[in-house]
Order: sequence, then structure tokens, then C-alpha cells
Amino acid sequence: MPAHLTLHDTLTRSDREVSPLDGKTLRFYCCGPTVYGPAHIGNFRTFVAQDVMRRVVEASGTPTLHVRNITDVDDKTIRDSLKAGQSLIEFTQGWTAKFHADCDALNLLRPHIEPSAVAHIPHQIAMIEKLIANGHAYAAADGSVYFRVSSYKDYGKLSHLEDRELRLGASEAASATDSDEYTKDSLTDFALWKARKSEDGENFWPSPWGEGRPGWHLECSAMILEYLGEDFDLHSGGVDLIFPHHENEIAQSCCSTHGKFAHHWMHVAHLMVDGGKMSKSIGNLYTLEDLAKRGYSAAEVRYVLISGHYSAPLNFTMHSLDSARQALQKLAKADKALDRGSALLPTNPGPFAEAWETLLKDLNIPGALGAIFGTLNKLKPAALTSDEAASTRGGLHFMLLALGVTLPPVAEDSTTEVPADIQALAQQRWDAKQAKDWAKADILRKELDAAGWIIKDSKDGFVVLAK
Repeated sequence: MPAHLTLHDTLTRSDREVSPLDGKTLRFYCCGPTVYGPAHIGNFRTFVAQDVMRRVVEASGTPTLHVRNITDVDDKTIRDSLKAGQSLIEFTQGWTAKFHADCDALNLLRPHIEPSAVAHIPHQIAMIEKLIANGHAYAAADGSVYFRVSSYKDYGKLSHLEDRELRLGASEAASATDSDEYTKDSLTDFALWKARKSEDGENFWPSPWGEGRPGWHLECSAMILEYLGEDFDLHSGGVDLIFPHHENEIAQSCCSTHGKFAHHWMHVAHLMVDGGKMSKSIGNLYTLEDLAKRGYSAAEVRYVLISGHYSAPLNFTMHSLDSARQALQKLAKADKALDRGSALLPTNPGPFAEAWETLLKDLNIPGALGAIFGTLNKLKPAALTSDEAASTRGGLHFMLLALGVTLPPVAEDSTTEVPADIQALAQQRWDAKQAKDWAKADILRKELDAAGWIIKDSKDGFVVLAK
């Protein structure tokens, strides 16, 4: 297809077309999970957004090479494997299998390459050796190795932080992690290799600087170099990884090679729960298993996770899952009404061209969902010829495939009762209109539209109707 996806680029702070450097295959890297427990829905918001990005690129006619790592050695995996009385490999393989099962349930495409940190320790050691040889890293007396941040003049260009902020961030990170950070030459320097400690147990590897293990940031740089090379198309992760993780990746990679590293950066905003931060202590850090026990499907969870723009925080509630159920039922009913038994050919968006064009503009999923429902609302399936119904259904499935949405069986007794969160959004929109805050009212209208609801205003109030 002639149209291409545009995405906001964190580095340049502008929307740019996503296109392969070689003109053939889009090669991209996603920071994967640390496998020491089940991934929660906040983690999956990022993975789902990346999945839709890949699907849209492929639906546009461009093949992809998707690399996503598994972090199977760090402080948390070592600590919890020792607590569990398991070897590191046995412990992390179990949680990796759980992660894969959850990804399958959420209809995530498997990455083409999924390397692990432990399997690439020789690659990481080789990169450290290059950094030392180039004068960008140094070994401390205890056998740890650090990257010298002052040696890389562009450090901080991704996060756009000033020197003072970088130092403050490094100080806070140091106080929260390693107790041996005093061995560094500078507060901003970060660990490439960590010397063996008694609390690591048997989890250590030989190196030219003594027994130990890699620093967390290094694994991504080494695996990217191995599978994507010195220059590649796109790098993605959560916003929490911009600093210091992605800044450190850039520094390590650019100082050990002649490449420019990632040419496009996509970052996904946080997921909130009930308006606040997710926290295990509060009890609002949900996994798929937790939500399944409450009667919600992974398809409904996925729909909620794509219902907000990837670059803005998304508020998750149980009511949003109820709304997702309603929206999926509406889509399933529309699909059934269009089914005349013809072969399904989801090769183009057909009458859903507006939804597709919206999706291509910075991956505007909520806008695309609203356009899908808007198109369906105008249709009269019974009046369509068999060919028209087949074309429309093919277009609908083209969009569903691009979004990774799977439809449930049509519930004959499905209700059109307005969920509480939808009613609340509609009230907020009405209040915004009364306050003449037209921008806020329009944003809320689009959210309602994406969820499959329309508002009929009158002089004295409003009515919420299903599309």
C-alpha cells in the first residue's frame, strides 16, 4: 500500500515516517521482560503497542525483523532464584514460559529472534573490551568495569536532560542499587561488568577482569549488534527506559562501533490503575491470571490496552474491561451481520479507509477504533449485495488483524446497558461543554467514540447510545 506509518520519534521530538534503511525490511528491537515473576498488564501495555506497530507495518506491505530480548540475569533474577532454591536457568526458563503463554493469550506475534542475556555474555565481554580499548571504559580495583560517561559528548541527547539532571538521576540510581558504587571515577558512570559478590551465589562468569556478571544495560547493546548490526531502523520500550537504560545503550553502542545505533525511537507511556500508580503493596498490579479469575478474557484486556494512544498515560479500571466486552460484542455482531458465507479476503481496508488512514498517523488506535464504529454505524448490512458485504467484511477483518483484535462468539443476550465508566466519561464531557472547554470535550467524545458509544445532546442534558 502506498501509505506508510508515521510515529513520534523521542530523539527528534517529531513525527517521522517509519521506513527501512535498506528499503526492504524494517528491523526493530524491543526491550523484553525480566523473567523473575509474571508480567503485569503495565508491562503488556508496551508489548501490545509494539505488536500493533509491527502489524501495521506488515499490513502496509513492509516485512519486519523483530528482535526482543529476555533478561535472565540481573539482581532480581539472581535474588529470587536463590530464594526459590532453583538454579538461575531453571528459575528463569519457568517464568519465560509463563510470559510466552500470556503473550499468546494476548495474541502477540512472536518476535523473529528472542535472545537471552545469559546466552550472550561472551558478546557482552567482547563489547566491554572494545570500550576499554577505545578509552570509554575502565576497570576498578574490585574487578568491576564502568563506562566513562564524560567520554561521550552526546550523552543525554535522547532524554534531553541537562548535566545537573543527569548527575542527580545517576546519584538516585546509585543509592537505590549497588553499595559498591564508590569505586567509580564519576557519579554518572555506570556498570558494564559487576564483580562477583557473595550474595550472587554461583551466578558468576569468568572475564578478563575477574569473576562476575554483566551490567543490565549492556545486554541490549550486545544483542542488537549481533542481530541488527551497528545501524538499525527502530528501538522501542516503555518511557521509564529512556533514562538511564536507553541513554546507556546509545553510549555503549556508539562508542564501541562506528554506527549511529537506532534511527527512530518509540516509547510507550505508563499504565495507571484507577487513576493512580500500579503498586504491588496497594494490590492493583494485575496479571492476566488475576483478571481471568474475575471473569475477563485476554482479548478484553488487549482491547483496553489499545484503547488509549500509546504516547499518553492510560487509566485502567474494571469498568474499562466491561466497556471492552461491550465493544467486542458490537464488532462481533457486525461481523456476523456481514457474513454471507463468502471467502474472507482481508487484503485492504475497503470501506474502512478512514480508520486505516487514522491508524497510520502516529498509531492513533483510539481514533481508528472510533472510525471503525462510525463506518459500521452508517452501514445497513441487509441492504448490501453479497459482493458489498464480502468487501465490507474483508475490510473489517483487515483492520482487526492490524489491531490484533480477536472477536468473541456473539452473545444472544448481550445487554446494551451503559457501563458506569462510560456514563462517567459522558458526564465529564457534558461538564466540559458547560465550562466551554471545547478541547477537553472533544477528547472525551473521541474516547467514547472509540469505545463504541455516541452522545445525543439536548438543551438540558445528554443521552448515551450504543453505536
